[in-house]
Amino acid sequence: MFSGIVAAVGRITHLSPRLDENNTVRLTIDAGTLGLDDVALGDSIACNGVCLTVVELEKREGNSFRVDVSPETLSCTVGLAEPGEINMEKALRLSDRLGGHLVSGHVDGVGEVLRFDAVGDNRLLEIRAPQALAKYIAKKGSVTVNGTSLTTNDVRGTDFTINLIPHTLQNTTLHQITPGSKVNLEVDLIARYCERLLSCQESV
Repeated sequence: MFSGIVAAVGRITHLSPRLDENNTVRLTIDAGTLGLDDVALGDSIACNGVCLTVVELEKREGNSFRVDVSPETLSCTVGLAEPGEINMEKALRLSDRLGGHLVSGHVDGVGEVLRFDAVGDNRLLEIRAPQALAKYIAKKGSVTVNGTSLTTNDVRGTDFTINLIPHTLQNTTLHQITPGSKVNLEVDLIARYCERLLSCQESV
């Protein structure tokens, strides 16, 4: 589990096919300022909101790690198929503060940026979610965008707006967004469980 509080911005520096039966791709990621001293093989790191497993570590020469990504993951997410900057967060410990909201690292769908307007030092971000996800997004609720826990301002149909403060813009990759950009979305986990509980009660 994650909180959606981005710990550092890293960079995918290299992609190489694994040539295995699953056609996976191995990514080499420069972790930047993300400390890897407490990271072990098999640990999870959220990369642009996608929970990935560390398969190699390079702590002595540089500060990087490698992960394997399946074709399925590449086909239903954005930001992992080419070199570039990504938001990163290590998995939560039970003793950690939950500064954002409960995030699983399983991307529910890809949204499209409609607006990214300056409002003083802030930015007004408007995103169109896939139709199937719209019902899980509520006004003043939580949503994860490229691994970043954010609060919605308003929701109209499939479209919702978010106010991005300077701190978020400076410490994530969200400042790179432009209208037309695609973003990874994960809806509130609690909303999904509430729907499941209600549907089970209705079927009894």
